Amino acid sequence: MATWVNRQLLTGMVLFLLLLGTRAWGTDPPAPDLPALVQEAVSRNPSIEASEAQWQTFLAKAQQAGSFDDPMLMLGINNGLVNDPFAFDQDGMTSKVIGLSQKLPFFGKRALAREAASLEAVSAQARHEERKLALAALVKEVYARLFLVDKAQDILTRNLQVMETVIRAAETRYGVGEGRQQDVLRAQVERSRLLEAQIGLDQQRRSLQANLNRLLARPADTPIGPIADLDTPPVPYGADELRRLAEEKRPLLAGLTAQIDKGKAEEALAQKAFYPDFTLSLEYMQREPAMGGEGDDMYSAAVSFNLPVWRERRQARVAEAQAQKATAQAELHDLRNAIDGGIADLLAKLDRAGRLLDLYRGGILPQSTHAFESAQIAYSNNQVDFSRMLNSLTTLFNDERQLYQTMADYRLNLAQLEALVGTDLTK
Repeated sequence: MATWVNRQLLTGMVLFLLLLGTRAWGTDPPAPDLPALVQEAVSRNPSIEASEAQWQTFLAKAQQAGSFDDPMLMLGINNGLVNDPFAFDQDGMTSKVIGLSQKLPFFGKRALAREAASLEAVSAQARHEERKLALAALVKEVYARLFLVDKAQDILTRNLQVMETVIRAAETRYGVGEGRQQDVLRAQVERSRLLEAQIGLDQQRRSLQANLNRLLARPADTPIGPIADLDTPPVPYGADELRRLAEEKRPLLAGLTAQIDKGKAEEALAQKAFYPDFTLSLEYMQREPAMGGEGDDMYSAAVSFNLPVWRERRQARVAEAQAQKATAQAELHDLRNAIDGGIADLLAKLDRAGRLLDLYRGGILPQSTHAFESAQIAYSNNQVDFSRMLNSLTTLFNDERQLYQTMADYRLNLAQLEALVGTDLTK
């Protein structure tokens, strides 16, 4: 009987080794490609379409800014007779009038208005690009979490299959008087806990799939295949180089810089409000011969301008522009601080994750595998108790799951670093 038990345990070990790193056969869709998913999200997500439409709105406003007001056309009658309104040859002062007037802003106002509106469009474009960066980071995050759930499901599948073999072996040993009923019950409890964890992982996978489909603007139940192994490429830049890259590539930095320049333009435009705008007008008066006169035609020309005497309103407009500029300057300073601190933090996390991956791959996981194999053999030969063998199995699967957790953490930190800097870092 002991020989049969040994064969059962060895069969379980073989199953474990064969299933290690593999997924059960099924009809899963093909593994999704991360760059393709990011491109699909950027091209289809409604929030990106909305931000692009907003950018186009500001572009259209920039084209309108600084334009002249429409000229005014005036048609009229001067000095008409009340008792005969349409008699133009009864009085020499009666005339038919046509006139044009045009408002002209003070020199420099139109150029400053165009500049402020154009800079607002630049800022809107930066916000649009920033939205795309954030969306790409979200897709990468969900992708990494899907990878972790898929690997955890693989681990549970293998664990359950090995546990079934262990349970059969424990039941057989108990049946022949070589084991304890407590060992059988504990193994069954562990199997139930694994089944409970499997239910939770199934729910997590469905939720993550729905979340990713939402980002891709797909129906929520669109199937997404299992995620292939994640690579963990090193970051080819140091902190100083990453800060320089952020200055060049991060859209929000460019957008806040444009907001500062816009504040300067609006402040200059507000200062111009202390100067008057002009209105030029020209009128032509056509007269008919009347009362012995020849009815010579006449004209009038005039220039008028407003008197900017109410200074409080204009001073408040200057203060508003200065406050907007100061706000953008403070936000830019805060963003640079956040980028600087974020780069240092994420590089430290990536370094830790990379070192842990080397440790798990080269040390912990091979050692845990060997410890489990040794415990199986020792248990079959009555050299260790059931609890020790079961603990070594649990430790092995926990170590393997921690390996995949560290891989997912690495990619999550890398996605955050790329969003922080504003560009892909592994192309």
